[in-house]
Amino acid sequence: MINSALVVVDMLYDFIDGSLACQNADNAVKETLRFIEAHTENNDGGGVEILDMFPVLFIRDHHPADHCSFASEGGIWPSHCVAGTHGGDIHEQLQPYVVEELTFYKGCDKTCEQYSGFEGKNNAGQSLAEVLELLDIQDVYVCGIATEYCVRNTCEDLLKAGFKVNLLEKAIAWVDYEGHRKALAEMNEEGIVLK
Repeated sequence: MINSALVVVDMLYDFIDGSLACQNADNAVKETLRFIEAHTENNDGGGVEILDMFPVLFIRDHHPADHCSFASEGGIWPSHCVAGTHGGDIHEQLQPYVVEELTFYKGCDKTCEQYSGFEGKNNAGQSLAEVLELLDIQDVYVCGIATEYCVRNTCEDLLKAGFKVNLLEKAIAWVDYEGHRKALAEMNEEGIVLK
């Protein structure tokens, strides 16, 4: 898997079993772990070796408590993934693979809705695209939550930036099943490869 990486989108507790729990979320976490373990020789989460062989990059919704997307602020979503809360944490089974410089935070500005991981930044202020280019990545595998929103927007931005995008169908969760199926069909037509 030379020049390949995995992008894990919003595998956060509020999307798994919290205020905005999505369908298939528990299974998506299990399938993500299976994929990571199958593509890394060191299955106990030794970060440096994993980074060298197969980088795993995490996207995190990371909202202030008064974010514009929340229903309490006139938005369409229940309050979710507030910075510093359990709901905004990456699932514990994925924690061994989290590396801070490969973690990108989005939705931090209370006035701005951000679905795409491309809009996030790591703690050094770098974007997902910048870091993938620094790592010389060409093939990107994507999994996460939710198909119709953050996963789709991230995949489409990766494709526009010139990456080969592979979406792991078993390792995603969704808000609405019909919306999920429609989004998959449209992404496939756009050139995103369903795996």
